[in-house]
Amino acid sequence: MERERISITLRRQLLQKVDKIVDGMKIRNRSHAIEYLLTKALGRGISRAVILAGGPGTNMRPFTYETPKALIPVHNKALLEYTIELLKKNQIVDVIISIGHLGDKVREHFGKGDRFGINIQYVQQPKLVGTGGALAGVAGMFFDEPFILVHGDILIDIDLEDMISFHRDQAALVTMALTSAADPSHYGMVSVRRNEVVGFSEKPDTRSYRSNLINAGLYICDPMLFDYLPPAESFSLEKDVFPQLIDENKLAAYMFDGEWFDVGTPEAYERVLQEWRV
Repeated sequence: MERERISITLRRQLLQKVDKIVDGMKIRNRSHAIEYLLTKALGRGISRAVILAGGPGTNMRPFTYETPKALIPVHNKALLEYTIELLKKNQIVDVIISIGHLGDKVREHFGKGDRFGINIQYVQQPKLVGTGGALAGVAGMFFDEPFILVHGDILIDIDLEDMISFHRDQAALVTMALTSAADPSHYGMVSVRRNEVVGFSEKPDTRSYRSNLINAGLYICDPMLFDYLPPAESFSLEKDVFPQLIDENKLAAYMFDGEWFDVGTPEAYERVLQEWRV
């Protein structure tokens, strides 16, 4: 990201307060601290999100025969409400939900978003189009600012503010949130060098994985990502787009240590009911 060197004069007492937030990790130095504080005060330029909630939830049957996965109850809330609350907490209030299977029920539950303090638009998938096809379906609804992209079947406790700051420090087109799993064969295994994703394998064979880092299903995307989407009607971001970004060193890796669950099977759902506390 382009930066310009400037000189400023600050009161000593104010500068001491700035220095107190420098920890050498999240805030690297005084210059980074000032930039962080200014960005926080002036706004981060991210106010939009896309939620992919159109899948049929086949692996969650029998729950999803009559209930879309986004509305499966978790501690008296619909699963997707936790993601909506995370976005609202971070002032991301313009949300597009890509719906498919039982999409009318999702639309009926969330409405225009008034009840949640956000603005919701919907894009109905005519059929199964994959994660890439679902994103391509909202291409005409974006302009020139980065946006959050998140799968609608996860529960995630992540510092979005810090992730956004990290993304702005990178030269990447997409920043992928990463967590760890004892067995990555059920997810997307990720290999990392410094802050870059250098390898990605969707649901690898248990005999071949070399990393416990996995794709958490939440990304910050530059709108130029749409230029990388193929013209096909149905395709996968993970298999058809991310490999090209890796080849061009445009996929950044953001590791977090908060709670994370992929509510993809009845067994995972049972674990969520026992362990999710956010």
